Amino acid sequence: MSDYTTKDIDAGLFREVMGNYPTGVAVVTGRAEDGELLAMVVGTFSSVSLDPPLVSFMPMKSSKSFSRLRECESLCINILGGEQEELVSTIARRWEDKFAGVDWFPSPSGDPVLAESVAWVDARLVQTVDAGDHWIALCSVVDLAVPNPVAPLIFFQGGYGSFVGTSLMARMDHEMLPAIEEAERARPAVEALAESIGCEARITVAISKDEMATVLSAVAPGVNREAGLARRVPIVPPIGDTFVFDLPEADQEKWISKARGVEEDAKQVYRNRLAFVREKGYLLSFLPAEGSAAYEEMHAASRAYEKGRLTPAEERKIRQAIVESTVDYSLRDLEADAVYDVGSLVLPARDRDGAYTLTLRLAQLPPQVTGSQIHNWIEQAKSVVAHMEEAVLETSGGGRRDGAAVVDA
Repeated sequence: MSDYTTKDIDAGLFREVMGNYPTGVAVVTGRAEDGELLAMVVGTFSSVSLDPPLVSFMPMKSSKSFSRLRECESLCINILGGEQEELVSTIARRWEDKFAGVDWFPSPSGDPVLAESVAWVDARLVQTVDAGDHWIALCSVVDLAVPNPVAPLIFFQGGYGSFVGTSLMARMDHEMLPAIEEAERARPAVEALAESIGCEARITVAISKDEMATVLSAVAPGVNREAGLARRVPIVPPIGDTFVFDLPEADQEKWISKARGVEEDAKQVYRNRLAFVREKGYLLSFLPAEGSAAYEEMHAASRAYEKGRLTPAEERKIRQAIVESTVDYSLRDLEADAVYDVGSLVLPARDRDGAYTLTLRLAQLPPQVTGSQIHNWIEQAKSVVAHMEEAVLETSGGGRRDGAAVVDA
């Protein structure tokens, strides 16, 4: 291979500079002659030619996975979605049994297509080109599809993130319209609740497993609407428990795993809260000694998140600021005459499909109140949730609820 360099290039500097160019994340799969399922993670997948249809990826020469994949009759290239970061880690760290516990279905050629991948490309390896410490694996395209058109997973500035274009954001806003309509029917009750307690009351909706957005907000006189969370917030512990608690256990653990760097004790608090809201229908958080100032970093992080157009590094910093909040989320037995400073009161509510995608959240609550008064707030809030769910039923055609499902009367 010809020597194109004119001077030595520091490897660390090379990685740093190249890391400022985002790359998509893909998983190449195949089936060995003995039937073993193979997989490797690549960040160098690219389209090459339309006529004929060609794609490529660039595995390291030292890759043992590629040494076996190149012998396969066919390959399938999976383009990953923004919520599949944990799957990347799972496949990358396993030497064998890479598909243990991984959901997949066969491509037309019989190679694994990972469930929830954005797209897949059925291909044949036609040429392997020497490229320094990598190979350029050139593949002809046999078949392809986009089964899950969501934001893709990208690698940028040393970490994983997701990219959401303005058209997708517009689609998300459009998809929020039913929730906005449902919330508006409950507006009088929510406004009355905020004024009665003297707080901020808002209804949020889970846009996806990764983000929640406010669809209605009401404040009592003297309460600053702008002092709370932003309109859009990422679903990362401790945010999102009123949505996650009703999802399968695997999704609950995936939510908990977003709390990077926290001790197992803190993760157990999150699990305890999920069990509590499942049983009681509400959750409380409490302010530490510094009072409402404990929310300042979380609120600032949510406002930075709402601006959008974030790099993965910026988004990781924002999510970590939320995780590291000093607000007390541990469960307590409220004593009627004891005095508490409540940070928030949240209650899950069902949408028109019977799923818990809506949340009633009370914040900026009066300080130094008794346990008896807090129980009164909880009952008031539960009445509003019941009103919200009845309003949803009216919007969806006047059915009745049977468990978590909406059925015709």
